[in-house]
Amino acid sequence: MPAGRTAGTVMVLVPGATYNHTYWDFPYQPGTYNFRQAMNDAGYATFVVDRLGTGASSRPPSALVTASLQARAVHQVIQALRDGRIGGTGFRKVILGGHSLGSLISVIEEGTYNDTDAVLITGITHRIVAPAVVDIFTSSFYPAALDPAFAGKGYDPGYLTTRPGTRGTDFYAPATTDPAVLATDEATKDVFSPVEAADGLGVADLLPYSRGIQHPVLLTVGDQDRFFCDSSGNCGSSAALKAQEDPYFGSAACLNTYVQPGAGHDLNLATNTVPYQRAVRDWADAFVGAGPEPVTPPAKACV
Repeated sequence: MPAGRTAGTVMVLVPGATYNHTYWDFPYQPGTYNFRQAMNDAGYATFVVDRLGTGASSRPPSALVTASLQARAVHQVIQALRDGRIGGTGFRKVILGGHSLGSLISVIEEGTYNDTDAVLITGITHRIVAPAVVDIFTSSFYPAALDPAFAGKGYDPGYLTTRPGTRGTDFYAPATTDPAVLATDEATKDVFSPVEAADGLGVADLLPYSRGIQHPVLLTVGDQDRFFCDSSGNCGSSAALKAQEDPYFGSAACLNTYVQPGAGHDLNLATNTVPYQRAVRDWADAFVGAGPEPVTPPAKACV
């Protein structure tokens, strides 16, 4: 919760594949890299989720962990936060935020239930760079049970993580990587089920769940994201990204876009992440607001 303030809005934050809550609540140099803290400082309450199978959440058989199941679990969290069943405080407004696989889960959740006031989508677009996705699955991911960090902890063979030493190439851009951040990332990495990844890419990114979103959306990427940015310049500017993504969203989504120059897939963990945090805060202030009162009409136009 924000220190010394009453928040009327909570951000529910869903991490991506091989991450848990620490992606949003990063322990190293939190004044720079901790997104949760930055949003609290801006007046927003936050609830950082461990996806099913990760962190402190339960660990179902990996074959049962689909993106749709994850979306249903997030929906239950949102309802509990609105009703005051978590921490005793009910929130009038909810912003759902996701990263990468967490964004795909968020698109499914909002496209199905439309139970939030705005959606933050980070680290995905509707254009997939297929060779990069194939490469990470074939060269970086392997069974978590074979990794020293997870060996002997009861993960079934379907849960995957990244091979040691691969996260820098996959998730970062060289110019905006702090080696200490990368080391912390490796030390706190988690797992995912390939079933949820395939379900998320197939259902949320390629089929029209995003068209069903009825609340404002901010979609953000780093321009060096190897999985979603290509040589066409689709991530060359916020305007170029918006032109690409507009057809996938209805007018009610009031799509806004933001491209962080020099950042890779993990926007939160780039050395220049602060302008991205500021862009999210400004968008949230304009469309939702941190306090209990509604923001009507939005201060920021749908452009």
